[in-house]
Amino acid sequence: MAPEQARSEIATPPPVASEEPDQAARYPWMASFPDICNWNAPLETTTLPELLAEAVRQQGSAPALEFRGRTLSYEVLEKDVERLASGLAASGIGHGDNVALLLPNTPYHPLSFLALTRLGARVVHLSALDARREIIHKLEATHSRRLVTTNLPGFLPSALDMLDAHIIDEVIVGDDSLYGAGEVAALPIPQRPGVQELSSLLSDIPLTAPQPSIDDIAVLQFTGGTTGLPKAAMLSHGNLTSAVSMYRLWRDGGRPLVPGAEKVIAVLPLFHIYALTTVLLRHLRDGNQILLRQRFDTRTLIRDITELKASQFSGVPTMWVALLNHPGIEKVDFSSLKSCVSGGAPLPFDVQAKIEALIGTQLNNGWGMTETGPAGSRVPYRTARRPGLIGVPLPGLAMRIVSTDDPAREVHPGEVGEIAIRGPNVFRGYLNDAAATAAAFRDGWFLTGDMGRMDGEGLFEIVDRRKNMIISSGFNVYPAVIENAIYEHPAVEEVIVIGVPDSYRGQSAKAYLKLKAGCGPFTLDELTEFLADRLGRHEMPRAIEFREALPRSPVGKLLPKILIAELAAEAGRPPDAAESRDHRGTMGKTP
Repeated sequence: MAPEQARSEIATPPPVASEEPDQAARYPWMASFPDICNWNAPLETTTLPELLAEAVRQQGSAPALEFRGRTLSYEVLEKDVERLASGLAASGIGHGDNVALLLPNTPYHPLSFLALTRLGARVVHLSALDARREIIHKLEATHSRRLVTTNLPGFLPSALDMLDAHIIDEVIVGDDSLYGAGEVAALPIPQRPGVQELSSLLSDIPLTAPQPSIDDIAVLQFTGGTTGLPKAAMLSHGNLTSAVSMYRLWRDGGRPLVPGAEKVIAVLPLFHIYALTTVLLRHLRDGNQILLRQRFDTRTLIRDITELKASQFSGVPTMWVALLNHPGIEKVDFSSLKSCVSGGAPLPFDVQAKIEALIGTQLNNGWGMTETGPAGSRVPYRTARRPGLIGVPLPGLAMRIVSTDDPAREVHPGEVGEIAIRGPNVFRGYLNDAAATAAAFRDGWFLTGDMGRMDGEGLFEIVDRRKNMIISSGFNVYPAVIENAIYEHPAVEEVIVIGVPDSYRGQSAKAYLKLKAGCGPFTLDELTEFLADRLGRHEMPRAIEFREALPRSPVGKLLPKILIAELAAEAGRPPDAAESRDHRGTMGKTP
């Protein structure tokens, strides 16, 4: 079972009272809410095992997952989840235990995720993009002593490294070759203490573990902070299923998705909260077929659309730009697509217009964050687009703008304040950080840290990012993390990292450096090599600039905002635009 110090972490915010229809009508944003969508519709708040069970009751033998040309039905998926849960329980995993997943998009992810949450265990998502020190931090902060991975390069070696360093006690390995040959050859699974093949855990002994409750924590999802080390947000079964329900209840223009009849492309990483909730869990609940893809490739995407007739695709701007630039793309038939999302980073309006003209449907945009599972807002179809617009809250969710001086006070329309959100999807708090949890809530409202305003029509917009956070290719990148790593370079005296526009990634990191006396400059490639073991690939600076001095305040504090203003002036836009570019489609606050 989990150590006691990993169990005493819940600082539950005040319960949320249900909103009556007459109360909901008084919300200003109801004026812009889609006419065909019922904000006050009852939410389905349940457990993840019940979510899967309901899909099985409705779909039975229909395909749930497709991977490398092989399909897995809903009935078989549920049976395999029960078998793995039984084996995991026999190995000692139970309610409240924290188990890490280091997995690409493969059937091993939903299988392991659903089996662990069936036992009431808590999943700790890791990313192959994480630097070694970040993986260690996540494992140690959550007291995760077991890790599930697969035998692919980039996954198994990292897991074995954690085992050799005694960070974890056991590695459970899913054999990738059991699903047919992939693009990358699977590695041999070593026969050694502490390593167990996942298939050996599939047990036919009936599972006797009690069902989890809606209040049990299902996921410890890491989200960043401007101080560097990420915090683990505790999301319960009820949080996640409420978020799924909010997305399912959203109705607007376009061709509606029909439960049980859709094919959904899942190429966004399932370790990310957005893909976990809106792609995997939402479409499992709908009984749709999920096309699992380990990596993004335009040819595969086009094949999925033209040959398999995929009807839903969620991507980040880099994927959409790659599709737009694919040779002969204008000849591709996109008529099967009903719903598409661009999220994670800003997509220029002119690029979005070209994409929509190409695929014949409007891209959905919205906002959310890890702590909200990540349900937040959607931009209604009929709304004119503008930078920063994030639309209206999803069904069952309340939003408002509050004063930064007094978060209990709601500001008037048009005034800038902090976006606050309330609903059953909002997380239960930060793991082992009661102070941060208490600071994040006021009277039951979660204070998001994003500055915004609500206009006269009740539409919300973000006017500033949380500090200087960078969103690159859909991943949140924190300058403090990069700066701390660069400070380890023996030639660096001072560094400031900011986000700069990147036509491919949306944003990328640029480092401004002041060198120590007597030290000469180095190249970007040399810096990248130095940082290879210190940062994830998505965190690597894409540009550097050496300066004799970096801007400071009168009290000696380094001032990134001066460099941001310089960047904006060079581009001929207002200083705040460099920080607050269009937030449409923000998928979450974690990679």
